[in-house]
Amino acid sequence: MLSKKVFLLFLVSICTVWANAQPKWEYLINGNELTGWKKLNGEADYQLKDGIITGISKIGTPNTFLATEKEYSDFILELDYKVENGLNSGVQFRSHSIASYNNGRVHGYQFEIDPSPRSWSGGIYDEARRGWLYNLEKNPTAKKAFRAGEWNHIRIEAIGHTIRTWLNGIACASILDDMPEAASGFIALQVHQVDKAEDEGKTIQWKNIKILTHDLNKYITKGPHTIKEVNCNDNTISGEEAKAGWKLLWDGRSTEGWRGARLTGFPEKGWVIENGILKVLSSTGGESTNGGDIITTRLYTNFELSVDFKITEGANSGIKYFVDPELNKGTGSAIGCEFQILDDQLHPDAKLGVAGNRTVGSLYDLIPAPADKFFRKGDFNNARIVVKDSLVEHYLNDKLTVRYIRGTQMWRALVAYSKYAKYPAFGEAASGYILLQDHGNEVWFKNIKIREW
Repeated sequence: MLSKKVFLLFLVSICTVWANAQPKWEYLINGNELTGWKKLNGEADYQLKDGIITGISKIGTPNTFLATEKEYSDFILELDYKVENGLNSGVQFRSHSIASYNNGRVHGYQFEIDPSPRSWSGGIYDEARRGWLYNLEKNPTAKKAFRAGEWNHIRIEAIGHTIRTWLNGIACASILDDMPEAASGFIALQVHQVDKAEDEGKTIQWKNIKILTHDLNKYITKGPHTIKEVNCNDNTISGEEAKAGWKLLWDGRSTEGWRGARLTGFPEKGWVIENGILKVLSSTGGESTNGGDIITTRLYTNFELSVDFKITEGANSGIKYFVDPELNKGTGSAIGCEFQILDDQLHPDAKLGVAGNRTVGSLYDLIPAPADKFFRKGDFNNARIVVKDSLVEHYLNDKLTVRYIRGTQMWRALVAYSKYAKYPAFGEAASGYILLQDHGNEVWFKNIKIREW
């Protein structure tokens, strides 16, 4: 009899330990009422039945959100969703709707739900604020995570300044972001606006919505994080970036490391630094007619350069490399290979050159960027240039737009048919300066970073 009691006590203790070791999830949907939730911004419909929320798209209304009345800061969130093809959606978190911001428009982090061929489900979008923080061009393996026509499982870990996402168990995105306004906020389910009649009435469904807010370090996903982390903190180098060899090429506050292309110091006009942004100001629209181009104070050979830029309407500018400021003795810009920055819709240069080789992301006047490039007018975009000896690549928002090898027969043929034909061995120098162009239009730059090989 005693041994039986001991055995039962042992079983009870095991069950108690097991129960205490399980995460204490809070389910955000209970019963058949949407208690604790409120609809914001749009007029799309939400219905709850058998624990499943169904969002129904409606034409003629903006993005609609079903938001929790409660706000959350650090958490692990899990849920399942199923979406009809053609209906974009997302899950908001640490988000807000306040009258002083864009008349109450919902803004904040969004776990992207993207059943389109682009396949960015699991990426992180900053709704109505900064745009894309992590698209899946940074992590193409995760593009295969979404399952069309099936239930998909989301996991979001938002702990401190670090946010990571998973879709169906596949790691999708990882960001580091210390924006104070993004430290907490509500969770919301989005029904995206639709503009075509055939998309009205399409649905997205969510179920098993649960959140964990205690003992997070015990339940956070362990093990090495193999996907790239994006540092969203402007003009800083994160720990991971430092390990990878990245350094700031512009510190976000001074002119250190830069000078005028034809000056010994920084231009006294035409460029300003405001709130962590380096701006070339609008003037006549001509090349180097105001403050003039600026270049680095030292040469670079093999490197990876990353620059965030934002254009104003109709703007023209560029990022040049292998620049020799002594090549052009006349008026105009200093000479070098150029990652073109342009408003393709409004600037006439987009229609000049050959086959679009003067459009944004192109190697100016030499090799065109593809027509299906991803570019957000009115927001910051990322230009990345990778140089490994003779091999050079351009990336626009992490999508490859140009790849070429300098010094080949093909390269020299391209140069011979371009505006650079008069410069001997153009683009074949072992090293050169990096340049930001003054083309007489206002363009903004930030997060100028480089690592050398």
